[in-house]
Amino acid sequence: MSEEAGPMLVVYDDPSDQRSLSLDDTSSTEESPDQTRLSLETTTDAIPYIGQRFATHDATYEFYSEFAKRCGFSIRRHRTEGKDGIGKGLTRRYFVCHRAGNTPIKTSNESKPQRNRKSSRCGCQAYLRISKTTELGAPEWRVTGFANHHNHELLEPNQVRFLPAYRTISDADKNRILMFAKTGISVQQMMRLMELEKCVEPGYLPFTEKDVRNLLQSFRKLDPEDESIDLLRMCRNIKDKDPNFKFEFTLDQSNRLENIAWSYASSIQSYDIFGDAVVFDTTHRLTAFDMPLGIWVGINNYGMPCFFGCVLLREENLRSFSWALKAFLEFMNGKAPQTILTDQNMCLKDAIAMEMPTTKHALCIWLIVAKFPSWFNAVLGERYNEWKAEFYRLYNLESVEDFELGWREMIDSFGLHTNRHVANLFNLRSHWALPYLRTHFLAGMTTTGQSKSINAFIQRFLSAQTRLAHFVEQVAVAVDFKDQAGEQQTMQQNLQNLCLKTGAPMESHAATILTPYAFTKLQDQIVYATHYASFQMEDGFLVRHHTKMEGGRKVYWVPREGIISCSCHQFDFSGILCRHALRVLSTGNCFQIPERYLPVRWRRISSSSSTKLFSTIPGDHAEKVQLLQSMVSTLVTESAKSKERLDAATEQVSILLSQIREQPVSVQGTRDISIHRNL
Repeated sequence: MSEEAGPMLVVYDDPSDQRSLSLDDTSSTEESPDQTRLSLETTTDAIPYIGQRFATHDATYEFYSEFAKRCGFSIRRHRTEGKDGIGKGLTRRYFVCHRAGNTPIKTSNESKPQRNRKSSRCGCQAYLRISKTTELGAPEWRVTGFANHHNHELLEPNQVRFLPAYRTISDADKNRILMFAKTGISVQQMMRLMELEKCVEPGYLPFTEKDVRNLLQSFRKLDPEDESIDLLRMCRNIKDKDPNFKFEFTLDQSNRLENIAWSYASSIQSYDIFGDAVVFDTTHRLTAFDMPLGIWVGINNYGMPCFFGCVLLREENLRSFSWALKAFLEFMNGKAPQTILTDQNMCLKDAIAMEMPTTKHALCIWLIVAKFPSWFNAVLGERYNEWKAEFYRLYNLESVEDFELGWREMIDSFGLHTNRHVANLFNLRSHWALPYLRTHFLAGMTTTGQSKSINAFIQRFLSAQTRLAHFVEQVAVAVDFKDQAGEQQTMQQNLQNLCLKTGAPMESHAATILTPYAFTKLQDQIVYATHYASFQMEDGFLVRHHTKMEGGRKVYWVPREGIISCSCHQFDFSGILCRHALRVLSTGNCFQIPERYLPVRWRRISSSSSTKLFSTIPGDHAEKVQLLQSMVSTLVTESAKSKERLDAATEQVSILLSQIREQPVSVQGTRDISIHRNL
């Protein structure tokens, strides 16, 4: 006997179905018990049929869902009927095609933005109805209505898997995704790793990249105040474990986190040597928390990016940027960089002028060029690439006069007299054009290769963020990973046999002191120098290419003081002597480059080991230690070339070490030595 008839209450899983889908009782077929067959969870029946039985309505849903997947559609729960709705009185349930019903009408709300999402509903009438019965004793569910006629095309097997109903992320996969997110790898990399782990072809996981992004987004939708508390707790925990970790923060009038900046011990140590030129990139946002992100980055002696610090701000205004720069200087013991490169931001420009008055402010050329397509593509059309090539030619000129003349000709040639972007670029030319920047040290960070390297480094820990508190850990992981990769590249560079191209004593001397990265830059200039002629003048030397009859560069050399300078200012700009100065040194029978023109920042000093020692030693003493370490590195390199050299060096160093140990030791020196031994 079926349950007694009574007042029926209808409940819709999707309220919009109440007016958009009509499945009346005329489509059902009631049957007698002897016309039915039992079909529990273990059924092998492929197609639903009237009278088919299931132990629970969830088992029915799973069976119908599998059937739908084979056919090329998915299903959803439509409505339930019962004497008192959901619960004990439930007597009938409907499952329908995912395209059943029509697009629900949304009420407009001006205060709430509407999502313009298209609906796939088209009024499909395919459905399955089950009714509850107790005729065989225990309650069970019987199929009392079934229609499999669709008014739309069914999907192919390779397409149906993309329907939301069949895209699921298991708990195990969720945990794995969250673990990957903490390491900072991108969603695309997560997908590839899991495809390899599960041995499936690319694109055949039971979920998509969008599902993973939605999952990560769901973990970010937490109370901002709780997030801020967790972030501060995380920073304090790191500080307890590592006293050299530094962080600063501000709270607003409601005692909520406003700004926070932090730097790791290794970053502060690296900055002491490589903080002469710094990029402060403020173009990124933590979108999940709607917070602007600022990152301080530099270049080490092996030409690799090194991380200096991070800041999260609530607002991008003069007050916030000023606070961020003050915090950064405090982290770095008040030492301001010689040059700082940023994006175009007037508030940041004013803040740098206030907080770092002696620092040269320049604009990152790669951030400017990234805006060119939106600025000039439509304006220039087919001539865009031609204009871009001319822009780069002007950008790389040496003379200010040549730049300004060429800029005017470029405007005339391309008809850009009224273009506001061109006018703005020209007004800011002293902040981005190389003819105006060559007297300032930029560590080579204006080159395309370095800009790509820095951007890739930044993207590593921006690719996937989970929670705000985890972001500090995530950055630390990325920095540590980069440090380890940097050490490996450093080792590989040092193991490479440097090929001397000229055989000049200056070249072989520099090869023992500079890192392979810096030596390669200098070696190019040494090779170019052989193609130049030098002419002594009353006030210095005139150096020009041997094929030229006019022009050239003025070089000033004071041999007794070991001072040399060139009008091209390449050493000021990159820390590498130019071909013009090298030609004059060669003409003057100078067989070694003066010490001051082999900067410590480009010498063979490990960025991880030496900085740990130097950070505990006063500045002048640190320079002597760095020089000694460079000499020791040269000694090892030269000694390893033969057995005789190695034996002689070992003997002499043993004697020297005995003499050094007899010298008195200061209290400061003892502390420094003990620190070095511990390290």
